[in-house]
This record gives sequence, C-alpha cells and structure tokens, in this order.
Amino acid sequence: MSGIGRAEIAGLIPHQGPMSLLDRVLQWDATHLDAGATSHRREDHPLRSNGQLRAVHLCEYGAQAAALHGGLVARAAGAVAAPGYLVALRDVSLARDRVDDLEGELQIHAELLLEDRSSWQYLFTAAHAGTPLATGRLAIIRRK
Repeated sequence: MSGIGRAEIAGLIPHQGPMSLLDRVLQWDATHLDAGATSHRREDHPLRSNGQLRAVHLCEYGAQAAALHGGLVARAAGAVAAPGYLVALRDVSLARDRVDDLEGELQIHAELLLEDRSSWQYLFTAAHAGTPLATGRLAIIRRK
C-alpha cells in the first residue's frame, strides 16, 4: 500500500512538528516499509548541530520508519499501535559523516525482523539515490 503523506503520518507516530522526519510512504506491507524524506535539508532540523546534520541521525529516521510501520500494521488490524521506546541500536554502519548536503530525497527502509508480546526488532537502511548511507538494527520495547 502507498499514497500516505505527512498529515496521515502525523496521526500514526508520536513524533510531531519538526521532529516528524518522514514525508511519505512509498510502499508497505506486513513486514516492510519504504518511506521518503527531505527533512535532512531543513535549516530548522532539530538534530542539526553547528549547521550540519550528522549521518548518525539517520538512525532516528530508521526508528521513525519502524514506528510508522507499527502504526500502519496496527491500523490495518483495527487497532492502535502500542507505544514503545527505542532501547538499542546494533550493527550500525555509516557511509559518510553528514547528510545535510545531499540534494533530493532520502529513502528509508524498515524491515520487521522479530515481534513478540513485549518488543520489536527492525533492520533499517537509509539511502540516497540508491546508495546506502546507514544501516543497522534497532530494538523497541513496549511501554507499559
């Protein structure tokens, strides 16, 4: 499924205002989500420091893609996604130091690896023009 923009995204994830980093969903299914984002170019990006957005912040893009995936899957099942906390990042690999100087859209991919009653694990990739910039795994625990 696709055709999901910023307004609909805002209703599915806890990240709001400038901290909502994803612009659109390109496609998604029960285990995958592909999203697009141009927020890395914004001068008012909340994660910028010294005028730059570091590539390590692509982990947040991956986490938001995971949250959005959870929200879409829950909504498709007639429910609301359980809130969660990002508790771990593993095997993070970065291909460059910064990303604010990249023209155009970032592609963010999230893949659900494992889900149980208390947590989710996702693999994420952030790319630009088909070139991977960041990859890693993230763990989210359900908030009680």
